[in-house]
Amino acid sequence: MARLADLPEWEREHHLAKIRDLPDFGPTPWAAGPPLSERRVAIITTAGLSLRSDAPFTAGSADYRVLPADTPANDIVMSHVSVNFDRTGFQEDVNVVFPIGRLHELARDGVIGAAAGFHYSFMGAASIRAIEPQAQGLARLLHQDKVDAVVLSPV
Repeated sequence: MARLADLPEWEREHHLAKIRDLPDFGPTPWAAGPPLSERRVAIITTAGLSLRSDAPFTAGSADYRVLPADTPANDIVMSHVSVNFDRTGFQEDVNVVFPIGRLHELARDGVIGAAAGFHYSFMGAASIRAIEPQAQGLARLLHQDKVDAVVLSPV
């Protein structure tokens, strides 16, 4: 992983500007709810994943892709535009960035109530201000699907 000090000044400033642009949500309390063993759990990743049949993400994409839980791993592709991370882990095992197999194991073992039928992927390099309206729409979908917990997989 690169260190800020090792980056050229223009790229260092680009990354620091993203941090300064983050909204202040203030202190957010933990949400009450049922025990984990009764929760329906979805995965949200910023790995830029999509179905092979979907349009790939493009630079600055703030939208998301829907990943049905029963999608075979070889039908999931990574179209994240950033060249700043190594994709070999994903190529060897989708669970590195999209832990769907582990989620199904947790459901089977009774650790969680159920895995959601649909999961979601953003492309993490987009502006947080551009992603926020999309995330609000996604929150409504999660609510409609009775999802009451998510695994966040930032990449």
